[in-house]
Amino acid sequence: MTTEKKSNKLIIISSPSGAGKTTICKELLKTIKDINLSISYTTRQKRINEKHGKDYYFVTNKEFVSLKKKNFFIETAKVFNHYYGSPYQNVVNSFKQNKSILFDIDWQGANKLRKKYSREDIIDFFILPPNKKELRKRLNKRGRDNKKEIQMRLSLALSEISHHNDYKYVLINDKLNETISNIINIIKYNQLKSNLLNKVKKNLLSKK
Repeated sequence: MTTEKKSNKLIIISSPSGAGKTTICKELLKTIKDINLSISYTTRQKRINEKHGKDYYFVTNKEFVSLKKKNFFIETAKVFNHYYGSPYQNVVNSFKQNKSILFDIDWQGANKLRKKYSREDIIDFFILPPNKKELRKRLNKRGRDNKKEIQMRLSLALSEISHHNDYKYVLINDKLNETISNIINIIKYNQLKSNLLNKVKKNLLSKK
């Protein structure tokens, strides 16, 4: 008995800093077995508890520019004077394993992915904080940024939020577990829909 090939997807999670996308991505990876994380390259400094090759690949500006010239990345973005990039090989490897791939990227990266892949292959989410007060509270709670950096992130957040209409799904992350559950259900729905469409196409072609 043969099984149908799964419809692999590019799953994009975007949000302003502090809205919870990194936490959401970690929970999705724990819950959904047939999904890989696209680990990005970055030129920013490694934070405490971050691991090279697990959270990011930490490289110098020179190394990043060299890789970019070789068309190593699907997309790149510059945030707070640091470069970020997603390598093509991440998608290739995931699809070879018959798995979907999860991107924890901003709206700039998401736009570039949409230009290179069919919208049918993409499930994109924009995560909003409940309000500005809660966003400031979460940024303060992280304890990673000083007051000036927090203010910069708040200003950037307002700009990023203006791009939420580019995304198919927009969720307010008020209750984390509820948000994660909603995302999982949406992913499953889209995968099921693609599988059914593939079966219909296959049956129609076989009858010609």
